[in-house]
Amino acid sequence: VLHASQAFHLFGPIPLECEVESRTRISALVDKGLGKPALIFTETELLDAQGSCFARLDRTTFVRGGGGFGGSSVTPTTAPISIPETAPDAIVDLTTRPEQALLYRLNGDFNPLHSDAAAAAKSGFDRPILHGLCTMGVVTHALLRGGLDCRSDRLNSMGLKFASPVYPGETIRTEIWETGAFRARVVERDILVADQ
Repeated sequence: VLHASQAFHLFGPIPLECEVESRTRISALVDKGLGKPALIFTETELLDAQGSCFARLDRTTFVRGGGGFGGSSVTPTTAPISIPETAPDAIVDLTTRPEQALLYRLNGDFNPLHSDAAAAAKSGFDRPILHGLCTMGVVTHALLRGGLDCRSDRLNSMGLKFASPVYPGETIRTEIWETGAFRARVVERDILVADQ
């Protein structure tokens, strides 16, 4: 499986202290056909101690060879913000660390694709890849620095699609437009890794 897209929506302040309840549901299953991928769309609500939803996380998981189960082939979509034909209003370069995927495993994602060279090769990658959520974290940091004056209170929603993997140690260049559009590339390989 691969992480295909991720979004978050903040509906209120994130509680500083309390138990948080997480409720996840599958919102759609997409069957791309026999021998082709399946897509799993999930929504996770985060609720505070009073039961109020303060955030929602949307995720798409790409299951290689998972199609052919007879489900719908219609993919739910949201309209992306178009990339303007003008130069970006800001560009932020952030370099990942060579051991970043190993540290990111502390979040509980132990998929060997991120740590084991043999597992990465078996999946078709040159070496272990960075977690999608780590890539999203770097891009979100860039958006805060390059477009929102480092004011996290100005960011209440963000979503992206993962276009290509990032290898630990690579530099992610995020191009930002005042319209809210952005895209991210790996500088070393000049390849798009995330967009809307």
